[in-house]
Formats: sequence, C-alpha cells, structure tokens
Amino acid sequence: MFLRRRLLSTAAAAASARGPPPIRVSLTESAGRGVFATRPVSSGELLHSAQPLVSHPSHSLLHEVCYNCLRRKPGEGRASSGGYYFCSDTCSDHAKGFHDIDKDVDWSLFDYHCSSRGLKYPYMAKRLACMVISGSANADCLNILQPARLHQGTLIEMKEEFELLESTLRKAGFQEEATAFLTIDWYINVLARIRINAFRIELVASSYEDLLSSAAASVSCDSSVGNAVYMLPSFYNHDCDPNAHIVWLDSADAKLKALRDIEEGEELRICYKTVVLSCCICYR
Repeated sequence: MFLRRRLLSTAAAAASARGPPPIRVSLTESAGRGVFATRPVSSGELLHSAQPLVSHPSHSLLHEVCYNCLRRKPGEGRASSGGYYFCSDTCSDHAKGFHDIDKDVDWSLFDYHCSSRGLKYPYMAKRLACMVISGSANADCLNILQPARLHQGTLIEMKEEFELLESTLRKAGFQEEATAFLTIDWYINVLARIRINAFRIELVASSYEDLLSSAAASVSCDSSVGNAVYMLPSFYNHDCDPNAHIVWLDSADAKLKALRDIEEGEELRICYKTVVLSCCICYR
C-alpha cells in the first residue's frame, strides 16, 4: 500500500497539469527494467516529478537545510525542539512520524561512528528505521529497487553499523514488536538498495549568493545538501549521452526533464555521475 501511494505521488504535479506522465516502466533487452516514452516528448519538457522514499541531510548541513525536504535555510528559520530546521509547517507535519522517534533517542555513538568515517548511507537507514517504527513507512518499502552487490568487507562494516543502530534503539526503550523488523538481514537489504539507488542532492542556485555558495561548496567537496532514494528515477538506466536528466530546484523533490526531442517508444536514460567518473565526464 505504501509503495502504491508513493508511486502515484511521484508524478502528481505533472498528472494534474497534463494528464499522466508520458512514460512507462518496462523490461529492456539487456539492462533489466527501464523507462520508455509513451508519446513524442519535446526537448525541455517535464517528464514527471518525484518525491523521495527516504532522504537525509548531509551531516555537515544538519542545521542548515530542512530536516525533511533538504531546502536550504534562508537566514532566520524555525528550529524544532530538537534543534533541526523545518522550512514550513507542511514539512514539520510530514516529518512528525520519524522525527518524534528520532528526537527521543541518544544517537551520539551512532553519529560519532558515521561522522568519523565519513559515512552517509547509514543515516538514511536510521531514518527509514524511525519511519517504520512510527508507522509512516513499511519495512519492505525499498524492496522493489535493485540491490547492489556487496563485498565481504562491506558486509563486515554493515554488521558493525547495524549493531550500533539496533543497540541505540533498544536502549531507547521501544517495544519489541515495534522493532521486530530490525534484523541484520533487513539492514543489509536496505543498505544494498540505498548504496546503488541514492542520488546526491545538489540544488540549482536560485540567486547570485546561492551560486557563490555552491561554487565554494564544490571546491570543498560539500556541494550536496543530502541524499535521497526515489522509486521512478531509480528505474532510469545510465547513458554517457543521456536524453533526459534529473534536477533539484530548491528541495529534494526531483524533476525529470527531456534533454532533447524524444520519440515514442524510445528508452529514457540519465547520466549517473558516480557511475561515469571512471569512463567519461558527464553530470547527473
């Protein structure tokens, strides 16, 4: 049920304006699932929007972006009782489920482990765990996505991360039935999908000041406001010469747009920066 609601909501804006998005998900000849155009698409046309299944701010920007949608803080903003910033009542209400769980837990050991090692994906697993405990997400909500292949060394690291997450939540005193889903298998399955499907969220600069800030952040390798996992965007296959791209204007709500005219039945592909660094230069 959760997956169905999310799948329908990813293209709500486009659907209300122009009818259903001009896309379908189908099997490709060699790359598993893919996204195809159901009609001719013009260059620059919005294919659809997408909301994250799960997201999390960059650790260095925890108090500088919205804790829910990752929108940058415009100077004076509101902070929650836990010190996190929400850009609107809508975001505060949307985050209430996982944040009510999150704010009552002592995450100091977990945070130290992740921040000292430069880890980002365990934070997303932590948030998803809080969402499941609160009832705002199903434990299997990422199962539809393709998992990454994991090496033995990675599995050992994940076991250590899981033990920290599990012990932290156990010490917080949650009832056993609320955390019954939280097993090492669940954690590994979640991380395997997050690792290969997560997008780095780099917002489009909306002002000269934002442009300077983004340029400075790029130099310091901190241009991302966070990471997010989506459903439909994760079905797009990679191409070094893509015909579509994904963009974030001011929040983690993604926009998929055509880069050129696209024929009916043509597969839509985007360029994943992390995939291409070793073979060519292109940008997500």
